[in-house]
Amino acid sequence: MHELGITQNIIAIVSEHAQGQKVEKVVLEIGKLSAIMPEAVKFCFDICAQGTIVEGAILEIIEITGMAKCRQCGATIVLEKPFGVCKCGSVQLDLITGEELKIKEIEVEELCV
Repeated sequence: MHELGITQNIIAIVSEHAQGQKVEKVVLEIGKLSAIMPEAVKFCFDICAQGTIVEGAILEIIEITGMAKCRQCGATIVLEKPFGVCKCGSVQLDLITGEELKIKEIEVEELCV
């Protein structure tokens, strides 16, 4: 399961950017064509966050639909797999979206002084 290593890296990046502040929420974008299983990342998140400033944070995952543009006719089509066939019959497709893995947002605890 490569999601464990990916989740460990996400926790490390979030911890670095939080600059010592307690993290309350992490929002990820994961493309449906990325070969990363969102449920596996959710499973690993709490385990990997233990003992860090990310422990107890809410994880929100936004799944990005796979989209491609046909080189032959220019149509944009939705993909469920990293390959497909356009309505015109062409298999010459350029992926537009769906391979993302992005930390979109980090919410940290606001301290009132």
